[in-house]
Amino acid sequence: MRLFAALIPPEDVLDEVERAVAPFSGRVPGLRWPARETWHVTLGFFGEVPDRALPELETRLARAVSRHKALDVAFEGFGAFSSPRRGRVLWTGMTGDPAHRLADSVKAGARRAGAAQTDDKRLHAHLTLARSKAEQDLRPLIEALGPFASSPWRAAEVHLVRSHLGPPLRYESLASWALG
Repeated sequence: MRLFAALIPPEDVLDEVERAVAPFSGRVPGLRWPARETWHVTLGFFGEVPDRALPELETRLARAVSRHKALDVAFEGFGAFSSPRRGRVLWTGMTGDPAHRLADSVKAGARRAGAAQTDDKRLHAHLTLARSKAEQDLRPLIEALGPFASSPWRAAEVHLVRSHLGPPLRYESLASWALG
């Protein structure tokens, strides 16, 4: 099964993000806007994990998460990977308490549990809003979206999420653990 660890923002914050991007959703050729119920902040992607590895993965993730305090965060601004001029992913960034130590712990726990495909890139905490198969200039869209800041929120738990590849793409939270 295809798994990742994530923070799930509260509904009221997702409402704010949705209001900010709604006027642009579906209006930029080549951009796919995933359904709101799939929005999350990825801490670590584990790829295909065999069913037999799930109990050990859950144990290791529970231990890793318990070592960290809840994070006080918000979403702010818009950007694109790899760059606004050559973007494939439109996002809003997560600011506030840094999540990189939590992400590093989660990924280390997954490696110890045998999750072969962990992403070793340093975390750039964000919420993906749209994707493109080909690079495109997203600067006009980012400029049109203007400044943005969500209400602050507390990230208090980490979810282990299973991807059900679509269509439609669907995510299922298999387990969650409270942060310190």
